[in-house]
Amino acid sequence: MSAPSLRARVRSEMSQEIKAVARRHLATDGANLSLRAVARDMDIVASALYRYFPSRDALLTALIIDAYDALAAAATEADAAVRRDDFRGRWMAVCTAVRTWALANPAEYGLIYGNPVPGYAAPPETVEPAAKVILLLAAIVVDAGNRLEPLTASPIVAPLRKDLRRLIDERQGDLLEERLDRILVAWTHLFGVLNFEVFGRLDDMIQARADYFTHHMTLMANLTGLPH
Repeated sequence: MSAPSLRARVRSEMSQEIKAVARRHLATDGANLSLRAVARDMDIVASALYRYFPSRDALLTALIIDAYDALAAAATEADAAVRRDDFRGRWMAVCTAVRTWALANPAEYGLIYGNPVPGYAAPPETVEPAAKVILLLAAIVVDAGNRLEPLTASPIVAPLRKDLRRLIDERQGDLLEERLDRILVAWTHLFGVLNFEVFGRLDDMIQARADYFTHHMTLMANLTGLPH
């Protein structure tokens, strides 16, 4: 494969610089990005940015995909560092890596899991990056296979069962609908706990934040039936 051309390298470097400046604005101004403000910080005219990102929404989409990818990379690396048959260890490593990334990158976390950006609708290309963490958690449960603990009875109404079966079939997975239901509960609880921590909802309530998080993720591992 031939090396990228000089023009391609310059374009890539410029795009990365624009995103780096935009991330600094996320940290100070929130998700209400201004292309003019980004251009001003880079000492270029705003119209020059449109050669790289044709709109504010295009830049937001790039930042959102980068954030999802960075979060997933941290979670995947943590999972890979644990012995494959230590399913609870893998689960806790993934969840802890997600928390560590969120606390280290609150502005980017807020972009993907905070309040919706006014006037912005996430395009389809953000869907797959957004699913990476839940797919990783599901893969750990699938890997546990016949070592999973039996689930307590929890009736699922027919419309929800149909949705769960569709999700399983789309990924050609081998899960009971009840098991996927528990994984989804754990996934939403993971980010619910994180939102409360990152956005200050636990202030004046919980001091032992890491212990609180570990306790809840252990409860979620129990819920999915991961073996002890």
